[in-house]
Amino acid sequence: MLDDHFQYSMEELASLTKTANGEVLINMIQKRDRPHPATYIGKGKVEELLNLVEELDPDIIIFNDELSPSQMRNLSSTLNVRIIDRTQLILDIFAGRAKSKEGKLQVELAQLQYLLPRLSGQGISLSRQGGGIGTRGPGETQLETDRRHIRNRIHEIKQQLSTIVSHRNRYRERRKKNQAFQIALVGYTNAGKSTIFNRLTTAGSFEEDLLFATLDPMTRKVVLPSNYQALLTDTVGFIQDLPTTLVASFRSTLEEVKEANLILHIVDSSNLDYSNHEQTVYQLLKQLEVTDIPILTVYNKRDKTPNSFVPSPNEDYISISAFSIEDLEKLMSKIEKFAIEIMENYSVTVPASEGRIISLLKTESLIHNLDFNEDEETYEIDGFVLPTHSVKGQLEKYTKRG
Repeated sequence: MLDDHFQYSMEELASLTKTANGEVLINMIQKRDRPHPATYIGKGKVEELLNLVEELDPDIIIFNDELSPSQMRNLSSTLNVRIIDRTQLILDIFAGRAKSKEGKLQVELAQLQYLLPRLSGQGISLSRQGGGIGTRGPGETQLETDRRHIRNRIHEIKQQLSTIVSHRNRYRERRKKNQAFQIALVGYTNAGKSTIFNRLTTAGSFEEDLLFATLDPMTRKVVLPSNYQALLTDTVGFIQDLPTTLVASFRSTLEEVKEANLILHIVDSSNLDYSNHEQTVYQLLKQLEVTDIPILTVYNKRDKTPNSFVPSPNEDYISISAFSIEDLEKLMSKIEKFAIEIMENYSVTVPASEGRIISLLKTESLIHNLDFNEDEETYEIDGFVLPTHSVKGQLEKYTKRG
């Protein structure tokens, strides 16, 4: 009997293929102790696959793993059909999904870093001597020329990305000065992050039942039940065996998570492989060195969740449907409780004439209670403020004395 996790992985590969606008004609599996060093699958399976290629005439064969350059070269020459692996498929989807300049550059960088060690497997023509004036004599082979072009392009992209990253760092510094409570959405791809993001912020982020619907991070204001404004950031979806080149390329984008005061880990509880999805996200967060930020697990798609579902132990969680207003209100209340836990309480009496400080408290702090004293023409305000917020220092002269 097939291992459940393997079966889910194959189903996911079919979803990835659909997302890339492909159609699955047939699945083939082989149980081996280890991959064949030359062809990944065994000799008998290669022959079986060759018969299927002749019968079905597919455009492409996709392997549910990352193939070595020699494995890809050997399979391509034997089967005489285009071979790609899981990593290439994911890179292709990312290339189609990227909208911002940064997203496109990050994907191109990952593709080039993937391609560089595999150039020698792209065909004999690439290793022939380059023709034309200036290439006679020892010269450099076409393969060496291609490698040099790719290395130069990788260098160019890294320079452009470093400029974009420095811009984002300035935005981050500005956000730090403004001292808003920051929330980051993370989760396995297609868990419903963008849907939740849109319902909470009405931002119009792209949402669809496809893998990697969101690549470019978006940050929008979100209003908590007390009318306190926090910032919510949507991020790229995670996936099992996410290519290391992509993790490295998108690292700067995912750095947004490290600035958060709270992480909302969105999990699709209707997916039977949800437990592995959770572990994948935690592993990637560990890679990003995100270890000390509080996490609230949000089990989404409650209306489709099977009876066999059991929440992971030792986690603070809430179960919701992103399409239920009542559930979203409960989620917002829970987020507000998290905010209050890391904030400091204040209790002040402010003269009505001090309109500037009153307005500042309304926008920059979480107000729990606000009463106007008509006799003394003062406002009695109780609330919470982030410990490092600049408004804290201005509250000292208004603080109520016991």
